[in-house]
Amino acid sequence: MKSPIVLDAVDERIVDLLQENARRTFGDIGARVNLSAPAVKRRVDRLEQSRVICGYTTLLDHAKLGRPLEAFAELRFSGSTRVEGIEAIAADIPEIHAVFTVAGDPDALAWIRVRDVQDLKRVIDRLRGSCNIIGTKTMMVLGSFLRSDGQV
Repeated sequence: MKSPIVLDAVDERIVDLLQENARRTFGDIGARVNLSAPAVKRRVDRLEQSRVICGYTTLLDHAKLGRPLEAFAELRFSGSTRVEGIEAIAADIPEIHAVFTVAGDPDALAWIRVRDVQDLKRVIDRLRGSCNIIGTKTMMVLGSFLRSDGQV
């Protein structure tokens, strides 16, 4: 196992600023951490190369995109199902936003975004149609809190 990467206070502040707004300019970040824009770019490049920063993303308002209903489905698989098989379950179901494999019961959680309850039923039926899934339990989301660091 690799040792964790140690960040100094400036690197930590740069990461915090990018988590607040990944579109900040190097000049804006530099002004906030007392570095030049080129110095910030070098640090960001190093953070990307070391995979501390793994990518950048856009947060969406899914309700405006026609998928206001969010749910999680607990998935239970037959005992012979390999982890890779669990992860692949969502490959052809675009409404599944993510699949999290977990230790214990259930085997996985599917994060689902759909138009309405009928659409959710359709997605659950597709999941249940998989020969490896032996049980599901679905929970609709009433509200959510997302950390400013983008971690769910």
